[in-house]
Amino acid sequence: MRGIGLACAVVVAGALMTGCGNDDSSAASTGAPTGHAHASGTPSASASGLTEDQAERKALIPKAKVSYDKALETAVKAVDGSKPVSIELKGPADKPGWDAKVAMDDGTEHTVRVDAVTGKADKAQPESDQDGDDKQELAGRLGKAKVTPQQAAQTATDKTKGTVTSVELDDTDQGGPMWSVDVVTTKDWNKTTYDIDATDRKVLREHTDRD
Repeated sequence: MRGIGLACAVVVAGALMTGCGNDDSSAASTGAPTGHAHASGTPSASASGLTEDQAERKALIPKAKVSYDKALETAVKAVDGSKPVSIELKGPADKPGWDAKVAMDDGTEHTVRVDAVTGKADKAQPESDQDGDDKQELAGRLGKAKVTPQQAAQTATDKTKGTVTSVELDDTDQGGPMWSVDVVTTKDWNKTTYDIDATDRKVLREHTDRD
C-alpha cells in the first residue's frame, strides 16, 4: 500500500509539472502573436513617412482645381452685397469643396459651398444660430478690417510658399481684427498658420503644424 501511495504521489507531481509547463508554453504563444502584430503594424503606419493629418492633406489638396481666391469670389457673388468672412478646403478627397462664409454689412452671415473642381456654388444658406449680438460683433469686425483676405494670404505665402487652404477673419486678444491663414507646403504636407493684423498686414503669429 505504501508503494502504491508513493507511485500515485509521483504521478500527481508529474502531472503538476506538466501542467506548469503547459501554462508557460501557453503564455509564450499568447504573447508572441501580440508582439508580431505590433511589429507588423508599426511599419505600415509609418511606411509613407506621413502622419494621418499630412496624409489627409496630400490626398485632398491636389484634387482641388479651384483656388481659394476664386472660390471666395464665387461665394461673395452668391450673396449680393456681402463681404468675405472665411473659407476652408474640406473633403472628402473624391469630392473636395470650399466651405465659405460671407456676411452683409449688418453682420448677417451666409454659408456657401463651392465645388473645388468645377467652381460651381451651391445655394447660399443663412446662418441659423446667429443672434443680434453675434451679428453686431461680426459687423464690427468687418468694419475694422482694412486688409482683404487676398492681401493677408499674399503676406502668408510670401513667407511660406505653398497652397492656401484656409482664411478666416477673427479677433486678436486685444480685440482688433486679424486674418488667420493656413498654408500647406506640398514638399512635406506640413501646415503653417499665420495670424495677420487686418489693419496693417503685420504678422502677429506663425505656427507650423508638423503632425
